[in-house]
Amino acid sequence: MSRPGPKNLITDVPGIEVGNAENRDVLTGTTVIVADEPATAACAVAGGGPGTRETDLLRADTMVEQVDAVVLSGGSAYGLAAADGVSAKLGAMGRGYGLKDLPGVPKTPIVPAAILYDLANGGDKGWGEQPPYRLLGEEAFENRAKSFPLGNVGCGLGANAGAHAGGLGSASLRTADGITIGALAGVNCFGSVFMPGTSCFWAWPYEQNGEFGNHRPGENYNADPEEWGDAKMNPQPGQNTTIACIATDAALTPAQAHRVAQMALSGFSRAIRPVFAPFDGDALFVLSTGKIALEEPSPISLTRIGELAASTLARAIARGVYEADQ
Repeated sequence: MSRPGPKNLITDVPGIEVGNAENRDVLTGTTVIVADEPATAACAVAGGGPGTRETDLLRADTMVEQVDAVVLSGGSAYGLAAADGVSAKLGAMGRGYGLKDLPGVPKTPIVPAAILYDLANGGDKGWGEQPPYRLLGEEAFENRAKSFPLGNVGCGLGANAGAHAGGLGSASLRTADGITIGALAGVNCFGSVFMPGTSCFWAWPYEQNGEFGNHRPGENYNADPEEWGDAKMNPQPGQNTTIACIATDAALTPAQAHRVAQMALSGFSRAIRPVFAPFDGDALFVLSTGKIALEEPSPISLTRIGELAASTLARAIARGVYEADQ
């Protein structure tokens, strides 16, 4: 039987660390997921207003198949600069892609990124020509560890999930045969994570050990398809987003990682309603550290990984909002 890992965090996947950094005056932050060694990666974008960096590089037909880190940041397009700070730190360590080792030629760290919109949350955004995100990226990288808090931290600091506070959430699952799957999400969605008129999360069927309050709908509860509950009022394009990362120690090829990313997108729809709207920039990364070979037949094993990734992501989204409200 599959159960959450010991920390119930994405860092239960061996070889993965997470760092967070915040500027509480600006009311924004950055989260970095760092692989100890280059990891096979993929990306799936489903929202109508995404903001990303180096996602084209993650197509299965491109030359570079592995990444060093993934950055999730607040700050809208400004926040993409957080990846510059992470790249600088990795480059100084000698990490990165190099077609050949040549004297005096630095390697190029591969750091895809995605951002959420938190520019209208009331923080002091008067930064002039010095947005804080490169420094936040550097700080988040230095803060990387196996344990980290959830809720109002990192890229989730200035987020809002529908009409509620958003936040940073994470969850993990370890299968009986030893595969670990972890998810991390910065939740700033247009839609609601709660069933209308209740304190019950849409993701409640996937909850493990009361991790987001153990609320359940009433026995006779019926959801009105036209009722969106606590979705945001007067949404604007590009101002809402859930950005996420799945990590696993199952060995995946780039094409297999892309399939897992496609399947894991359903984790968004299990936790948020409505989702993937024109107002949202929803994006999802997948990282494979490649430690455990898939059992044959691999299509069946891959299907299993994708389904578990989706349910783990739904839990991470709910946890982000739950912890932000605590």
